[in-house]
Amino acid sequence: MGLMNLQRRFVIGALIAVCGVAASAQERSIVMASTTSTEQSGLFAHLLPAFKAARNIDVKVVAVGTGQALDMGRRGDADVLFVHDQIAEEKLVAEGFGLKRMPVMYNDFVVVGPKADPVGVKGKDVAEALRKLSTASGASFVSRGDKSGTHAAELRFWKAVGIDMPAGKVPGYKECGCGMGPALNIASSTNAYALTDRGTWLNFKNRGELVVLVEGDTRLFNQYGVIVVNAAKHPHTKTELAQAFADWVISTDGQAVIAAYRIGGEQLFFPNANAKP
Repeated sequence: MGLMNLQRRFVIGALIAVCGVAASAQERSIVMASTTSTEQSGLFAHLLPAFKAARNIDVKVVAVGTGQALDMGRRGDADVLFVHDQIAEEKLVAEGFGLKRMPVMYNDFVVVGPKADPVGVKGKDVAEALRKLSTASGASFVSRGDKSGTHAAELRFWKAVGIDMPAGKVPGYKECGCGMGPALNIASSTNAYALTDRGTWLNFKNRGELVVLVEGDTRLFNQYGVIVVNAAKHPHTKTELAQAFADWVISTDGQAVIAAYRIGGEQLFFPNANAKP
C-alpha cells in the first residue's frame, strides 16, 4: 500500500508539473492592437513568426484603425500597441496609459486614382492634389472615415488647404468607416481617388484602373511606433511579455526582419528605431 501511495503521488505530482508547464506556455502570449495597414500589407505574417522563434511568445493581432487601437490601450484590452499617429500616441503616453512611445519604422502615403486622372492631380504636391479634388465635379474620393492613422493624416492634408472637415463640403467625398483594404476596393470599383499607405497598396491585388498619382511629398511621411500599455492603469496586462516584443522589434534583429519584407522586390517598410531625432 505504501508503494502504491508513493507511485500515485508521483503520478499526480508529474501531472501537476506537466499542467503547470502547459499553462505557463499558454500564458506566453500577448494581444497587440494595431493598424489595418500593418496587417493588410502582410508585414505581420512575415514579422511575428520571427519574433515567436526568437522569444517563444505568441502575438494575437487585433487589426483596427489607430484611433481604435489606442482606445483599446486606454481600456486595457491590449498589452501592446503598434500604430501610426504620433500626436495621438504621445497624448496616450502623457495620459499615463502607455509606458513609452518608441519609433519602429516608416513608409509613406500615396494618393491613388484612376489611370485617366480626370481631375489632373498627378504630381508630388498632396495639397495641390486635394485642392483640385475639392472643386472637381464628377470625381469621387473615398476616405476611410474610421479615425485611423491614415484618416487622421488625410484630415490634416485637407485642413492644409483650408477644409476643416471635408465630409459634406467636397463633392464626391465618401466616408466608408472601414479599413484600408475595403476602402481601396471601393475606390477600385468606383474609379475613385483615395489616400493609402504604400504598404497596403503594394499588397493590394484588386487595383482595376487605379494607379499611384501623387507621391514623394515630404508631408506624406508615415511613421510607426510601438507602445507598451501601462500596467499601473491595467494590472492584468502582460507588461513583461509586451516589453519583450517592443524591445525585440526595435532591436537589430527585429529591424532586419522588417527591412527584409518585400513584395515584388520592393521594400515596404524602412526601420528607423535607432535614427537620431
